[in-house]
Amino acid sequence: MKVSFHGHSVVMINTKGTTVLFDPFINGNGQTDLKVEDVHPDVIILTHGHGDHLGDTVELARKHDALVIGSAEMAHYLSAQGVKRTHGMNIGGAYEFEFGKVKLTTAFHSNSFITNEGQIIYLGMPSGVLFTAEGKTVYHAGDTALFSDMKLIGERHPINLAFLPIGDNFTMGPEDAALAAEYLQAKQVVPIHYNTFPPIKQDPQKFLDLLTSGNGKILVPGDYIEL
Repeated sequence: MKVSFHGHSVVMINTKGTTVLFDPFINGNGQTDLKVEDVHPDVIILTHGHGDHLGDTVELARKHDALVIGSAEMAHYLSAQGVKRTHGMNIGGAYEFEFGKVKLTTAFHSNSFITNEGQIIYLGMPSGVLFTAEGKTVYHAGDTALFSDMKLIGERHPINLAFLPIGDNFTMGPEDAALAAEYLQAKQVVPIHYNTFPPIKQDPQKFLDLLTSGNGKILVPGDYIEL
């Protein structure tokens, strides 16, 4: 399994011939190495519907007939936008797909889409995602605050690789994310959701220095880890 980071919260997993793309914020993302025309996802997984996570989902899903997985409300909303293949889920639920198992976890954040007219569309609960394939589990925390049940997630789901937001302001900052890493007991931890916008400017090395287990790794956009 190849797991690559592409700036902000964009993560791509290639497993058994399937390309799984998390939170495809590409256009308007000054941190990414990707171009929409070069990305060919089979599956898109969304942690929530904010513009810097929903991103280019509609265009990519329509173009490549990708399956989009997210909250039940997001699945309904995207179907109305012309996305033909959606799979709605909710917090705590898991589903075994041909390409792997997806389980939605709690995330303490908000979840909506704001139209060009300023209308706020509610899109259900935000989530983190546990993705398991080839005997390996990747945890994408989405946008979230620190919460104590991360201990339970780590105890019940051996995690090979965790992506944790460190940007502060909208999510955990480095200190809380370091404690989250301790709770989760992941074998490797990668910081995400930082430096894309001024309010979330952070030094990722500060996060790594706070990790007691020394299991952190900074990925620049385009870097990958083989599991």
